[in-house]
Amino acid sequence: MIGQSRAASAAQTGTGRAWWKEAVIYEIYPRSFKDSNGDGIGDLPGILEKLPYIRDLGVDTIWLAPIFQSPNRDNGYDISDYRAIMPEFGTMDDFERLMAKASSLGIRIIMDLVVNHTSDQHPWFQKSRASKDSPYRDYYIWRDSAQGHPPNNWPSVWGGSAWAFEPETASSYLHLFSPQQPDLNWDNPAVREEVFSIMKFWLDKGVSGFRMDVITMISKMPSFRDMTPEELKAPEYVYAAGPHLHTYLREMNDRVLSHYDVMTVGEAYGMHAQDIPLFTDSARRELDMVFAFDIVHVDRQGWRKVAWPLSKLKEIYAAAGRPRSPDSWNTVFLDNHDQPRAVSRFGNDSAPFREVSAKAIGTMLLTQCGTPFIYQGEELGMTNLPFDGLDDFEDVQVPLQWDTRVKRQGVDPDAFLESLKGLGRDNARSPMQWDASRHAGFTTAEKPWYRVNPNYTEINAQDCVSNAGSVYHYFRDLIALRRKYPALIYGTYQDQDPDHSAVFFYSRQLESSKILILINMSDRGFTYDTPLLARASLLLSNMRHRGVTQDVTWLAPWEARVYRA
Repeated sequence: MIGQSRAASAAQTGTGRAWWKEAVIYEIYPRSFKDSNGDGIGDLPGILEKLPYIRDLGVDTIWLAPIFQSPNRDNGYDISDYRAIMPEFGTMDDFERLMAKASSLGIRIIMDLVVNHTSDQHPWFQKSRASKDSPYRDYYIWRDSAQGHPPNNWPSVWGGSAWAFEPETASSYLHLFSPQQPDLNWDNPAVREEVFSIMKFWLDKGVSGFRMDVITMISKMPSFRDMTPEELKAPEYVYAAGPHLHTYLREMNDRVLSHYDVMTVGEAYGMHAQDIPLFTDSARRELDMVFAFDIVHVDRQGWRKVAWPLSKLKEIYAAAGRPRSPDSWNTVFLDNHDQPRAVSRFGNDSAPFREVSAKAIGTMLLTQCGTPFIYQGEELGMTNLPFDGLDDFEDVQVPLQWDTRVKRQGVDPDAFLESLKGLGRDNARSPMQWDASRHAGFTTAEKPWYRVNPNYTEINAQDCVSNAGSVYHYFRDLIALRRKYPALIYGTYQDQDPDHSAVFFYSRQLESSKILILINMSDRGFTYDTPLLARASLLLSNMRHRGVTQDVTWLAPWEARVYRA
């Protein structure tokens, strides 16, 4: 129940169980989900209209990407008013109607908390930049400087300097991302009070928690020294090493979060896997979960898209499956608004393998250790977009990256563009494909805010819902299976064949209940026999096998099976 304290919730469970550990969370990127008023932009009434679709999938929690007032330089991740709804998305009344309808359907909503930085249009920043004597000056991070001579050599994560010069006050402000996203000064207690007040505002409206954008970067290195050449290769690890990070998270928990039965998931950008327990061990009173990036970085080296062996994926999941602390919890995701489409990345989005491989990697997503996050359209097997050139990209970071990599560093433009096509964030941001009508049923406008993937006539929700053998229905079955067998939520993890180059075979076990998951992660079929399946019964398969299957030794390309041992 909203408003119940965490202490009371923990006392009731007593076993470390929690609703957010058992949840299946569905991320909605509002701008691209469903347009209800024909302006080409998704909105809150459009989300409300589609809540039954989400409920029927079996999802019980929605993560809303930012819906706050914003000039939209970074599609809502540059906030100018934390207590107002972006007019393109609707009104506060629309939000409250969405909350009420979701609650009636048994669906919780978590919000995106973006408090490492604001928009440069936020009143705080407008007052901060006006004068060195402004009471808001210390809400942000300023250093005296001359034009063309930033205070240090820190780079923006997206390219170029992390400092923007303001001639009116002969000083520069810090922005770890775009110049339109100035970083807040969390060392100022007044800033922390503002953030805590914003959090209470939304929690008191009934939201069930927060996804916290780049929360690992809120504490800055106090000396602001130059980075070494080695540090400049991966500056995000410097930005995430601020000395007060954990102090500020504990303060947030003590002041706000501990007074509500809610969940928190932090974007752990710049953190190493071994540091995760520092955030998620419940005894430390910081966060419930974090998004680690090991899996979604398996196919990239810097800006380059690279081939990846299955062994690397197995190693990451095996490490995640080992208890890191007495009550640490994982997230499981392959896809989100910042990542390319999962089937295009981890599966094979070409015929005849798209559907079966989307089901195979969906099997992996929903049977690993931790709370699974599904991104809109993943349950349909939506694919990456086709891109012809640089002008096809909408993402604010693309021109910054192009300027840094190609113009300044001399990276081959064709090679950079090719990697951008496979790894770019725009792949996930094309409109949701609802049906085979014009603009995929996303909008009745003459032109949507961003282009629709041309394969929408073949891949859309209407077709998937009406087809019992679709990716959508397979996701439904997986979610139902996860809820039926607690071993798939709370069970231990064991890789049963870590050396096989194509088969991912692992188990989840809780007391005497043991589930075996077998996935062929390749385009080729082969014979695979193991005594572990001799007495196992098949619960689910993307090839629609049924019954006891000890005689089935042939694994078709991308075949996935879930057994009860």
